[in-house]
Order: sequence, then C-alpha cells, then structure tokens
Amino acid sequence: MYPKEIEKFLLKVQKPGRYVGGEVNSVVKDKKDVEVRFAFCFPDVYEIGMSHLGIKILYGAFNQVPYFWCERVFAPWVDMEEQMAAHHIPLYALESGDPVKDFDFIGFTLQYELSYTNVLRMLELSGVPLKSEERTELMNIVVGGGPCACNPEPLADFFDLFFLGDGEEVDMEVMELYRRCKKEGKG
Repeated sequence: MYPKEIEKFLLKVQKPGRYVGGEVNSVVKDKKDVEVRFAFCFPDVYEIGMSHLGIKILYGAFNQVPYFWCERVFAPWVDMEEQMAAHHIPLYALESGDPVKDFDFIGFTLQYELSYTNVLRMLELSGVPLKSEERTELMNIVVGGGPCACNPEPLADFFDLFFLGDGEEVDMEVMELYRRCKKEGKG
C-alpha cells in the first residue's frame, strides 16, 4: 500500500487510484521472509503498464519463488510528480509503499524509445544515482529488458545489465546468483 504521507496529496491529483495499490491479486509478502526484492518499473502511467501482458507474466513468475518479492512501480503523471517533488516523496512500489531505492533490483521494461526520459526521471524520483558507475554497492542494480534492450546503447550509461529475449529464465538466474552473493557477503 502507498506511504501514508501521500494520503493528503492524493486529492490534488486527477487519478489517485494510480498510486494506492491494493488491487485484487497483488502479491504482498512478509519482508522477513524475502531475500531479494525486485522493483518492476514500467516507465509509463499505471493504465498503460497494467495493460501490458509481459509485466503480468514476470510479476507472477518472480513472486512464485518464496524468497523473491517483485513489486510494481509506474511513472507518475505530471500532477503526482509535482506533488512528490514538492513534498520530497520518493518514488515507491505499490505493494509495500517502500521507496524504490530500498530494492535490490530496479528493473525497467523498455517497450519503446519515447519512454527513455521516463526511465531517467523515475530513477531521479527514486533517489537512485543515474549513472551505473555511481552505484557501487550490491544494491540498486538497474536492469532492463524488452524490445528496446536489443539496442541498449542509448541507455548503456544508466543500466547495469540488459536482458535480451524472454526474461523469465535469465532474470531468475541472475536474481538467484545475487542471492548467493549476498549470503556470502560479496559486494
């Protein structure tokens, strides 16, 4: 669910339902049982992202693993973005309301080139360093996939990894490797 501090700002935006979560079939897990958190970011508004089949497939696959928790994040519309910036509210996940910067992986689906500026703005709103060279911890690993990942060069400075093709298997393998590295204290 959304962070409580945004409640008073929801009446100032055109479509507050985009920002509150709690939908039927949302996956909410107990954080103490989770070892890897994945913020699945769709760089467009809620209505566009929720109509995309790929987000549903990956969200379901990731959340079947008991120690992975995949949460959804969408780009805010300009009215909400203004409220977030004015009141220093970081971009957050719909399921937990936690800031995106608290996640191990920040994954973007790259469906079309016109969303690239939204990717960068979402990272800014999250408080996550834009350039991959500025992220030195074993956290906030920014990954991308989808049709535009086949030509990743325009976003190469901002991402740590790109996944080509269907993401179900390779994403899970990378998250499992990350989990092992985290347990071994590598980072």
